[in-house]
Amino acid sequence: MAFSKIQIVGNLGRDPELRYTPNGRPVTEFSVAVNQSTKNQQTNEWVEATDWFRVSVWGDRAERAAENLRKGTRVLVDGRFRTREYETKDGRKGLSLEITADTVLSLDRREGAEGTFSGAPGGAPAGGPGGPGPSGPRGGQDDTEIDELPF
Repeated sequence: MAFSKIQIVGNLGRDPELRYTPNGRPVTEFSVAVNQSTKNQQTNEWVEATDWFRVSVWGDRAERAAENLRKGTRVLVDGRFRTREYETKDGRKGLSLEITADTVLSLDRREGAEGTFSGAPGGAPAGGPGGPGPSGPRGGQDDTEIDELPF
């Protein structure tokens, strides 16, 4: 068995969008920008690069994330990573960086807002610190959830 695990810290690039699959399962999608500064060795100048990740959150976590997160919110996302190739309207090939989140933690301090949206009760990370989720490394979710996306 193989799987890809990823953690990112970045800022939401747009407000989350909550939708429901045809069978009524909630899913929230948002994008996260991760900035990285590197020093150009030839010019000695700092260069900033941004990577964009498409994040999907499922179930009760999806509804809480849609209610509490907004564009610009700084988040930590922990989940499974997948790349998808696509073709643009003008025929160029592109690569989408996608995360199915097990945990989304708001790093912004906001009064009255819940901070963690995870698969475990009480906001604890699924499976506890460093461990897999309730049914192994996939957190009890199966491959069909990506195919259930209504968009």
